Amino acid sequence: MDKMDELFNRFPQHGKLPIRLVAPDFGHLSPEEAKGWGSILRSPYYFFLFMLEGAAWHTVDLQQFEIGNNELLFVLPNQVHELPAAGHGVDYFKLGFDESCLSLLPRQYPFLINPLNSPKISFTPAAAGRVRAVFLVLLELLSDSGSRPELILAHLNSLLTEIDTAYFETGKKPADEKLARYIDFRVFVENNLTDHPTISEIAGELAINTNGLYQLVKQYSGLSPKAYITNRLILEAKRRLYYADNPSIKELAFDLGFNDPEYFSRLFKKVTGRTIAGFFQELSGDK
Repeated sequence: MDKMDELFNRFPQHGKLPIRLVAPDFGHLSPEEAKGWGSILRSPYYFFLFMLEGAAWHTVDLQQFEIGNNELLFVLPNQVHELPAAGHGVDYFKLGFDESCLSLLPRQYPFLINPLNSPKISFTPAAAGRVRAVFLVLLELLSDSGSRPELILAHLNSLLTEIDTAYFETGKKPADEKLARYIDFRVFVENNLTDHPTISEIAGELAINTNGLYQLVKQYSGLSPKAYITNRLILEAKRRLYYADNPSIKELAFDLGFNDPEYFSRLFKKVTGRTIAGFFQELSGDK
C-alpha cells in the first residue's frame, strides 16, 4: 500500500487531485521509474481498466478475469490486484483515483459496493462510445496539470454514472429498494467485519427481521448472511497473507477478531480446503 501512495505522490498528473490515467500513448512510467513496483498490488485506490480493442488477463482476489473489447474491470480499495505479466491490449484506458476524489462528486455509485459480485462489465457499442468519449476528455484535461479540478470531477461523475448504469443493466434487475437494502448490508459488514456482528444485530441495524435478511442476502449473493460474513473474513485473511513474510496464525486470528486461533485455523481449512500454512506456501511459490 505504501508503494501505491508513493506512486501517486511521486508521479501526479494533476496539481490538486490524486488521479492518474494511462492510455497506449499517455501516462506510462518509464522503465526506470517502473522498476520495483511489482505486479501484485493492494492499494487504497479505485482502479478501472476499459478495453476498447484487445484482451488482457487480470487477477482480483485470486480470481482471473479476461477483459476484451468494450469491457471494463474495476478493482476496489483493499482488493488484491495482480497485473498481467505481459499485454495491455491494443487500445485501452486505465484510471486510478482515491476516496478523496470520490467524496467530491455529487452522488453515490452503488456499483462501487459490487453488490452483484461482478467486477467485469460489458458495454453496448453505443455506451462504449460514450465511455470512450469521456475518457478522451479526461485524457485531455490530465495532459495539463493545471486543468480546473471541477472539470475533471464533472467528467469523472459522467464516467462513473455510465459505468453504474451498465453494471445494473440486466434482464433480471432487482427492485431498487431491495438492492439498496442489500448494499446497506454489505456496507455494514465491511465497516464492522472484525467485530463479528451477529445476524440479529445486523437485522436490527437494517430494520428488517432475520428471516427477511436471510432472503435478501440469499437472493443477491447466493449465501446465507452467516456464510457471507464467514467468506468475507476468510477472503480478508487471504489478502493479508499475500503481504505476510512470516505469518503468525495467532496474530492474524486476533487481527480479524477471532479470540480462538485454533477455531480460526479450522474455519480457514473448512472454507478453503487448505491449511493456512499450506495456502501461504502456495502464495510464496507464485510470487
